[in-house]
This record gives sequence, structure tokens and C-alpha cells, in this order.
Amino acid sequence: MRSTTSYWQNIALTARSLAKGLRITIDHFFKARNTQPVVAIQSPDYFDNRTGIATIQFPYEMQPIPDNGRYRLHNEIDDCIVCDKCAKICPVNCIDIEPVRAIEEIGKTSDGTPKRIYAAKFDIDMGKCCFCGLCTTVCPTECLTMTKVFDFSVSDIREHNYVFGEMDDAEVAEKKRIFEEYQKAKTPAPAKAPQGAGVSEVTGPDNVIVPSPAIEIPPPTESHAATAPPVENPAAPGGNAVKPAKPVFKPRIKPPTPPAA
Repeated sequence: MRSTTSYWQNIALTARSLAKGLRITIDHFFKARNTQPVVAIQSPDYFDNRTGIATIQFPYEMQPIPDNGRYRLHNEIDDCIVCDKCAKICPVNCIDIEPVRAIEEIGKTSDGTPKRIYAAKFDIDMGKCCFCGLCTTVCPTECLTMTKVFDFSVSDIREHNYVFGEMDDAEVAEKKRIFEEYQKAKTPAPAKAPQGAGVSEVTGPDNVIVPSPAIEIPPPTESHAATAPPVENPAAPGGNAVKPAKPVFKPRIKPPTPPAA
């Protein structure tokens, strides 16, 4: 049976509850004047600091960032071999690369990998990035990493496009010209057709029309003429024209079915 309380007993219970709550609030108010040390969440004594202010003076004070956090992308362009794997695996296409091939080795990365391609363009649009980390996983030289910088908010979204290429337009045009001349020098000259032979034109791999010698059919020899079957000319006198018999198609007609009695 539930016990009933009087009117004055309810007032006393309410006053005791308010006093207890105010005591906790006032105690926290005076202890909050002390600055709470900034401790990383992976620290074993993280939950031991129960006193002090709970906020920090950002950006002058910052919480420690975990080492495996996925934040802003950074490319160490000196170690990049422009393999294009990061751009191919990116699910949102936020990496834009323009490679220019070199005619020889242009250097080595920090791990000894040879570099044979120039990075004419290497842009990362962090406004599109979904922070999945796939591009850093497939990078063979580990030049593409995610840094601990997370507070890169801007007023213009176009500022989220980070440019890592170090070549200007003139250098890019010069490297392309050198590679094109190198490719033309490697292409062998077309073979000349022999004199007196018919010449026809064919299209090469670069859509260039080059002459090619026509194939001449040699005349039949005496042995070939002896073994070849004689050809009868129906127009010549006494000639018998032999034509193959053409089969005549005769459809089968199904006999009519007599009516039922």
C-alpha cells in the first residue's frame, strides 16, 4: 500500500532536492575556474580529469589528433611517379591528373623508384572528397597521405582545390613537343615500292597514307597449264556448253482430310 504524504511533507522533499542540485551546481561553478589539462582520448587517465572547464580556447588550444585520422589530403610531388592509380580508384573523381611522358628517366623517389612521367597537372578538390582513404591505400610510393589538418574551412569553395603540380604552361608545352619529336624519330620510314610495280595506298597506324607495293600475280607455267582442266567456250564453233543441273523444288501438298461422318 502506497504511503500518503501530507502537503508540508511534499514541500520539504522539494526543498531538499533543490538544495542538493544547487550544491552540485555551485561546487562545479567554483571548480570550473581551474583550467582542465588537454588530454588525448586514448590516454589511460582521460576519464580521471573530472574537474575543471570542459571547453578549450579553440583555435589557440586544440585536442590531440589521432595518428590514423583521415583529414586533408597532401601529395609529396617529389615522390609521385604519376601512376594515376589514385585518380582511377577515387569514387567521387576529386583527383585530376595530366601526365606527360619523358624520353628518359627524370629522377628517383625517396624509396628508389624511377620517375619517367612529368606531373603537368595534379589537383585535388577537397570540396568533393569523401575522406575514404582509398587513394592513399593504392599509392605505390606512399606520397599521397591524409594529414591531421581538419580545420580548413573557407568562404569560397573554389579554395578547396589544392594544386600540387609545379610545371607552368610553357614547360608542359616544351615537354610535350620533345616527346612528340622523340616518337617521330622512333617511327621507321615506309619501305619504297620496287620500280615497275603497281603502287596502292594504305593507311598507317597514325592515319598517314603511305604507298605499298601491289601484289603481282605470276603468269601460269606450262606444268600448271597441262594439269588445268580444259575450259569449254559455248560461243566457239563446235563447243558444248555444260551447265550444272539445277534442282527443282517441288513442295509437298498434304492431302485433304475427309470430313467426319
